Amino acid sequence: MSTSPDLSENAALPARLDAEICYRAVQSRDRRFDGVFYTAVRTTGIYCRPSCPARTPAFGNVSFHRSAAAAQAAGYRACKRCLPDATPGSPDWDVAATAAGRAMRLIADGVVDREGVEGLARRVGYTPRHLSRLLTAELGAGPLALARARRAQTARVLIETTDLGYADIAFASGFASVRQFNDTVREVYAASPTELRGRRSRGAGAVGEVAMRLAVRTPFAGAALLSFLADHLVPGVEAVGRDWYARTLDLPHGPGTMRLRLADVPATGRTAFVEASFALTDLRDTAAAVERARRLLDADCDPVAVADHFAHDPLIGPLVARVPGLRVPGSVDGAELAIRAVVGQQVSVAGACTVLSRIVAEHGRPVETGVAGLTHLFPSAAALAGLDPEFLPMPRARGRAIAGLAAALADGTIALDRGPDRDLVRARLLALPGIGPWTADYVALRALGHPDVFLPTDIGVRRALVRLGADGPRGVDDSWRPWRSYALMHLWHSLSSPVPRTEETP
Repeated sequence: MSTSPDLSENAALPARLDAEICYRAVQSRDRRFDGVFYTAVRTTGIYCRPSCPARTPAFGNVSFHRSAAAAQAAGYRACKRCLPDATPGSPDWDVAATAAGRAMRLIADGVVDREGVEGLARRVGYTPRHLSRLLTAELGAGPLALARARRAQTARVLIETTDLGYADIAFASGFASVRQFNDTVREVYAASPTELRGRRSRGAGAVGEVAMRLAVRTPFAGAALLSFLADHLVPGVEAVGRDWYARTLDLPHGPGTMRLRLADVPATGRTAFVEASFALTDLRDTAAAVERARRLLDADCDPVAVADHFAHDPLIGPLVARVPGLRVPGSVDGAELAIRAVVGQQVSVAGACTVLSRIVAEHGRPVETGVAGLTHLFPSAAALAGLDPEFLPMPRARGRAIAGLAAALADGTIALDRGPDRDLVRARLLALPGIGPWTADYVALRALGHPDVFLPTDIGVRRALVRLGADGPRGVDDSWRPWRSYALMHLWHSLSSPVPRTEETP
């Protein structure tokens, strides 16, 4: 083989994998490629993550696959040493936001299990046949195979980390039957559920309570993420403590709660894990709850690629070095985030949280959670659309904007589930009265997971730039592409106050 190009310049591979680059990544055990592609070894019949610690196989004995599902479809089973299906997802899904990447987000949320391939295709905006061709071309597997791989991974985690019965695990993972669950687990992992359970690390509580570990790349600035979430906390829906964040979830089959333990993790060269626990009304919502937690964590971010991009930037570089692994806080529900963004127009964060707490208390659905401070689900778009905007606790124009946005969300004119094209979503948001560029872009930042958003008119951004000695926002952000969202977060974080802490423990 010829001399390999610098891997640091190839952290995002094209849809057609370059075998030489992939092999060099495997030789160097480059963890940045975990989740971007998978290595299958013909002589052993297994597939691994690129950073697998096992001995590097000969180049002639390997093939490379865009997804775990593609490797499984080719007849390979998952490596028991590196657990390749437990990697964070590819950051390419959010950078490029292709139809395949958007579909992967929805598959992870369990859309195929709930609505079939037809429902998935409808959300992405394609016919089922065309979407299947597109996914097979880009990821090496169709929607059913991708959904099957996701179910297998969820099942393995539940087997190894909970005391749930196998029937409960089968349906929590999205399988249609226990037999299908058993057959898939044996095929993917070359082990029975009982054999996998022998490796479990801990048990869970009662049925409906699920404890899991969510994979993230390091470094991970968990304390900074907690600080942001605490500053934007809406009482009744969210609660925070010294090192944890909890909130209610409005899931497809019923309400639930989640709790995340957030702490800083330095650059270790390995995948790290965020401890998460879920209390679910219906275990079929496990995949949806996990995916929404991962969105909130920005779990598929590649912090090394972001840091490398800003390393020589005189403005953002020092901020990145000070807080390595800073994430863009996502959202568990796009509609909720959009409503919160409109309420926050032209008011302080604290003022917006006060108004939102009143809306939640008056119009949210009360739920029994057993967690101090978690009392309501955030009001649904349909509930808010039916309100008289004159009686909302805000200026009338903003109340009308919320009513119009809620109506568009309720009737499906606007979908914020990461399925539709981002530019289309932005155009539809801007067409609504009272929705301007700041609001539309803030929604793209947090609800749609857009990694390249900048808010030049934001007061906090302007204040941070002045403090750093920059001459305003003009001309300072183009070189930050395609990671402007992370530059924005570093500017905001440079102004942040310590995390508000309470003594209660959920």
